[in-house]
Amino acid sequence: MKKSFLFGMAMVVLSFVSAHAEPLDSRAQTALDWINGIHTLKARFSQVGPDGMALHGTFYLKRPGRLRFAYDPPVADFVVADGHFIYFWNAELQQQSNAPIGSTIADLLLRAKIEPGEDMAVTDVREGTDGLRLSLASAKEPEQGSLTLVFAEDPFRLVRWEVLDALGQVTHVFLDSVETDVPLDADLFYFIDPTRKLGELNR
Repeated sequence: MKKSFLFGMAMVVLSFVSAHAEPLDSRAQTALDWINGIHTLKARFSQVGPDGMALHGTFYLKRPGRLRFAYDPPVADFVVADGHFIYFWNAELQQQSNAPIGSTIADLLLRAKIEPGEDMAVTDVREGTDGLRLSLASAKEPEQGSLTLVFAEDPFRLVRWEVLDALGQVTHVFLDSVETDVPLDADLFYFIDPTRKLGELNR
């Protein structure tokens, strides 16, 4: 799997408004309040990349700073954020790449409090056929791309998101069987090299 495709998932260029001095749209505030009120989340996901390739698995989120995409077999790739870095494991190449969370689109979802300010902007809020759409981007580096969160009503919940990357490619992630504020094993949010033997892990 190409590294660019992995970066596209997480999360993942729109014209942006400057940091909001005016009050947020009430719909945007409702969406931000929902996300900011979530401590942990677990869901099944389906990911569709720019090439139409679909992958499935389980998504784990522990805010702030931590997430994991665990793909269903036979895919052995995974993505994990440990609070500081986000790691991408390429099983075919048997190697990992990583980047500081703050340098990726994932930061828009993983920061302690998601709110418009000097470094984050709400670029769009609209009602779509699929629900309420809230788009976020870095106010300082909008060229990184954007994250659009899509919420459904009754009950209000996150059902999917779209990542627009710096190349203009879009990756869609659809959520199902969403559980919030559930216990999650802390080990989910550490990068462990799959090529290391058990004995080496205990050293």
